[in-house]
Amino acid sequence: MVSIDTVYQRVLALANKEQRGYITPQEFNLFANQAQMDIFEQYFYDTNQFGRAPGNDTEYSDMLNYLKEKTHFFEKERSVNINQSQEFYNFQAVADPYKIGSVSRDNYICERVNANQIKEINKSPLLKPTISRPVYILKDDYKLYVYPSNGNPILVNYIRRPVAVNWSSYVIAGNDTYDLTNSVDFELHPSEETKLVMKILQLAGVTLKDYNLTQVAIQKEVSKIQQEKQ
Repeated sequence: MVSIDTVYQRVLALANKEQRGYITPQEFNLFANQAQMDIFEQYFYDTNQFGRAPGNDTEYSDMLNYLKEKTHFFEKERSVNINQSQEFYNFQAVADPYKIGSVSRDNYICERVNANQIKEINKSPLLKPTISRPVYILKDDYKLYVYPSNGNPILVNYIRRPVAVNWSSYVIAGNDTYDLTNSVDFELHPSEETKLVMKILQLAGVTLKDYNLTQVAIQKEVSKIQQEKQ
């Protein structure tokens, strides 16, 4: 977890340096949520990149372990009941998924297939799904259709999205004062604090039309990435 107030105060301190402008709480919250999702999504691009490295490369192995540490917090498991009237599992109604992992029913792993394949699969005696060898298709809005259908719940392993952050405040003597009770911290790994500050400053620089601020933030972020890879 990363304190949203700590990040906000660091962002303000850097943005206000040399009178570059004030970032309102509303603007900050927009930038903060965008920055959090940018960093979160990068985890999976990096995991894919390092996962293609030679298996005996200890440097990449260490990076994959580090990324696993960062994403482990978001790994969840959820049981989902079927929509009896339409025979699908509305996963988005019970979770906020980013990526679907494994899907199982009655302790049998369901194989994912494309929607345009299911008719051909059902025609084949060898490929036709059975209770002990089920398949599923994933449609828009995370609706899952499992074949053959038996009405039993499914168990889904998935990566959830980070919750939306919020720097909440109340006004005292005309000034915004941090409201701890109603604020929501970043859910990212503590090591991401500096990267969050830099990404928010990049976004703020565009809004404030201060491209020097954006450039400074980019340079600091590149420097941090280079340090991480050393």
